[in-house]
Amino acid sequence: MTTHNILILCTANSARSIIGEVVANSIPGLKGYSAGSTPRGEVNPGALAVLSAKGHDTRGLRSKSWEEYAAPGAPHMDVVITVCDNAAGEACPYWPGHPVQVHWGLPDPAVVEEMAQQRAAFEDTYFSLKKRLQKLAVLDFDNMTAPELKEAAQAIHTRR
Repeated sequence: MTTHNILILCTANSARSIIGEVVANSIPGLKGYSAGSTPRGEVNPGALAVLSAKGHDTRGLRSKSWEEYAAPGAPHMDVVITVCDNAAGEACPYWPGHPVQVHWGLPDPAVVEEMAQQRAAFEDTYFSLKKRLQKLAVLDFDNMTAPELKEAAQAIHTRR
């Protein structure tokens, strides 16, 4: 089975994109990465809590700049997914290899103030990304043109 590199972007790289990275790494055929345009420098405790509760190893997770993945020697990305509207609207760096770029806008669970509701928001984010990434993993990357892959990957979000 071919493994496809997926870069998940959000402005702060502290919650949604981190969850996406970890979930992608748990799905056969995907290798997940995450980054942000202005990384917060730490992973949101709510993201760590939901990932730990789902049995994922959270050691080594860090908030990082998207410049890491635009630099020479960075892994080649097949798909770049923005999960927040801010990151989708920003001018992204040049991605080596011209990966397919799609936007899967999801609400930011970190802005929910009430603790019980915030926990539910992180759960919703986790399951939303898991469902979408599982659908992405079964796409026939190798037999699709870049425009076909982009359309299919975007449809995963819009059709739910």
